[in-house]
Amino acid sequence: MNYSQNDIKFYIGLFPSQSVQNDTVHLIPSFGNIGIIETNEGLVMFDVAIKQFGPRNYKKLRAITEKQIKYVIYSHGHFDHCFGFEPFITEINEKGWDMPEVIAHKDALKRFTKYQLLADYHEWINTQQFASIIGKQENVIDPYNILEPTIILDGENPYRFQLGEIGFELNHDIGETDDSIWLWVPEKELICAGDLMVSSYPNVGNPYKVQRYPKEWALAMEHMLEKDAKYIIPGHGKLIEGKQKVREVLEITAEAMHFVHDEVVKRMNEGKWFEQIFHEMLEIYPDKFKNHEYLKPFYGDYRFAIHAVYRLYHGWYDTGNPTDLFPAKSSDIAKEFIEINPPEMYFNHARSLFENKKYQLALHMLDVVIQGQDSIKKELILEALELKYKILKKKVNEEPSFIVRNILNNGAKQLKSKISSLKKI
Repeated sequence: MNYSQNDIKFYIGLFPSQSVQNDTVHLIPSFGNIGIIETNEGLVMFDVAIKQFGPRNYKKLRAITEKQIKYVIYSHGHFDHCFGFEPFITEINEKGWDMPEVIAHKDALKRFTKYQLLADYHEWINTQQFASIIGKQENVIDPYNILEPTIILDGENPYRFQLGEIGFELNHDIGETDDSIWLWVPEKELICAGDLMVSSYPNVGNPYKVQRYPKEWALAMEHMLEKDAKYIIPGHGKLIEGKQKVREVLEITAEAMHFVHDEVVKRMNEGKWFEQIFHEMLEIYPDKFKNHEYLKPFYGDYRFAIHAVYRLYHGWYDTGNPTDLFPAKSSDIAKEFIEINPPEMYFNHARSLFENKKYQLALHMLDVVIQGQDSIKKELILEALELKYKILKKKVNEEPSFIVRNILNNGAKQLKSKISSLKKI
């Protein structure tokens, strides 16, 4: 699977459904994959995906089987895994079936409460992070419309249940979230992993989101390895099949998570601050991780993971420079630079850096002009905004990470709006 900027279709499930084990195990691809296990007494459904994909996913399931859903399992409480339930519940009510048992980890309930507490904030955050693939937020999540869990796990021990001829085992490991559970189905040699496996570099250290757990993520992979599975239904991406392939993917993911955790911790113990750690970590990143098809920085990113480890153990004062303890406003700093040198000097230097493809340094120079704009001619501000826009779009085209591309594109859109407004003055 070679990922490129066009491969968002794999992440949001724009590929055909997949079935294995004599058509008794199904992956319904979605923005948040759905795993279906058929038994002679009904279906076990692992995740229900995103709200707006609900009708599509219902049709896909009913094209495969008409059996009744007996269990719904939430891999974790993120909006793309447990809010697409409405068409399935409508069917249950229309046919007079019993409601399924709904299984979740206890911390998923805390997550749902947090979604309600921070509803407007999460709407804004998701608009930023998923700007290129989702539209109106009201079509994506309603934090007050939840299919409530009926079986709540504490995660201390595996939870086992039987449906028909098939046994099921749920295990709790933290990684992307603290409420994640994964499913082992021995008779089917199947693991449903949720977002502990996303078919690319793990989503650890996401710039927009709360703490994630690289070391524990590695341990989760090792716990899955013990099962000797033949199939993994990942939270995103296509089915992983074949014992050798499953083992390879779990092993390399565990190794990558151990690596980033242990190397950052080593440097923290050497008394290094974040900037030095970050750039050293970029220099030592092994090619075997960089080039592996299941560790591509398509969604998660190694650069994010460095942040994740550091902030797990360290406070917000991360430079070691007392100047940064209570910094002045960026606009005030920019104005002081302009007091020393005319703004044209910073702009010309930024243009020279741009021509030499030193894009990041050029952005810093341009910000002096843009943030100090109160005392600068409109024509120069426009030039600076237009050059910054051009640099951001170039970085978008070079960037493999979906999240980074959205951040850069969001910034470019804001600049475009400022440019339009300034030209009208």
